[in-house]
Amino acid sequence: MRGMTTMTMASNVSGSEADEVDVDVWLKAYWQRVRDAKRVVIKIGSNLLTANGETIQEDWIASRCSEIAALIAEGRQIVVVTSGAIAAGTPRLKLGRRPRTVPEKQAAAAAGQGVLMRAYEEAFGKFDLPVAQVLLTRDDASNARRYYNARDTLTTLLDLGLVPVINENDTVVTEEIRNFGDNDTLAALVACLVDADLLLLLSDVDGLFERDPRQDPEAKPIPLVERVTAEIEQLAGGIGSAVGKGGMATKLRAAKKSARCGCPMVLANGFREGMISRIMTGDQSGTLFLSHDDPINSRRRWIVNGLPCEGTLQLDDGAVEALQSGKSLLASGIITCDGDFDRGAAIYCVGRDGKRVAKGITAYASEHLSVIVGRKSSDFEALLGFVGKDEIIHRNDLVML
Repeated sequence: MRGMTTMTMASNVSGSEADEVDVDVWLKAYWQRVRDAKRVVIKIGSNLLTANGETIQEDWIASRCSEIAALIAEGRQIVVVTSGAIAAGTPRLKLGRRPRTVPEKQAAAAAGQGVLMRAYEEAFGKFDLPVAQVLLTRDDASNARRYYNARDTLTTLLDLGLVPVINENDTVVTEEIRNFGDNDTLAALVACLVDADLLLLLSDVDGLFERDPRQDPEAKPIPLVERVTAEIEQLAGGIGSAVGKGGMATKLRAAKKSARCGCPMVLANGFREGMISRIMTGDQSGTLFLSHDDPINSRRRWIVNGLPCEGTLQLDDGAVEALQSGKSLLASGIITCDGDFDRGAAIYCVGRDGKRVAKGITAYASEHLSVIVGRKSSDFEALLGFVGKDEIIHRNDLVML
């Protein structure tokens, strides 16, 4: 696996001492980018913020806000993506247990938002830093106008010197509450929205390991991941803490999303004292996930990270090669169409082996695509009764994965 660990990187070249030094040089160069980051998104997990999911740890929040204030004083811009609203509001419901149903979780989120924001406001207020609460949902990312409005709002807040504190709007969402780890995904989306230089995920783990350290104390950490491959994804296991919702799989998903936008990510243990300051001085703590060399533009970021997938097209080998060479998708190269979607929906393109090749916006609804699959564009009028576009997905609406 290329670039999985420093040890693996060295063994790919040779086992000499000189090669080990070269690997250290590479690591220092990568971490220099972390040190130079001017716009940083910091995600804080629920288990860090709360004591067993029952009370907000205000002293811990104050310490982290102190570190963040020092970064801002250096001229950096910081966005905080925070979990913890449900955990903060649970004691107010007086259930004698954690919320179980979606309505109970929504009620806890509503009760806890004020508690959580007050803790941030008081902590940042000691440094004369105003905060701005921003509640987002996946719907805000799936609608183009709302996506760009969210981006403009966040960048304006940063330019005006405020600290945006972002949370999932758990009071109104339902599906997201059921799916653990959404704030990891949310943090990656925000990093793309604001063109962040770095995404820092603070969790209760010391980074990515070759094996689950809870089951194998001898498991070695992985300091550097060049690209999140299928082999890397197989290392993810567990569902996280009882308080939080995210496991390692959601953190790897966040690393992939931010990497596509040209934003590296660091996964580190927030229980380690001074971890934010250590990371931002290039301490090489945790796992550093590198970004892609060719970050996609803002429209394509929206397609990849913002729009939910509503269907799948299986392509023949020729169509896959055409997409890889920068061409649009034609109906003649489509083998099958799965899903029920309208024109303008985001769909995946997969090869014969089922692996995802691209994601794009379709010019045809599924009911029409099922009729013209495998056919030439000259046949469309006779088959559909109307003249449509020649391309099923235009190359400008397509992102290679």
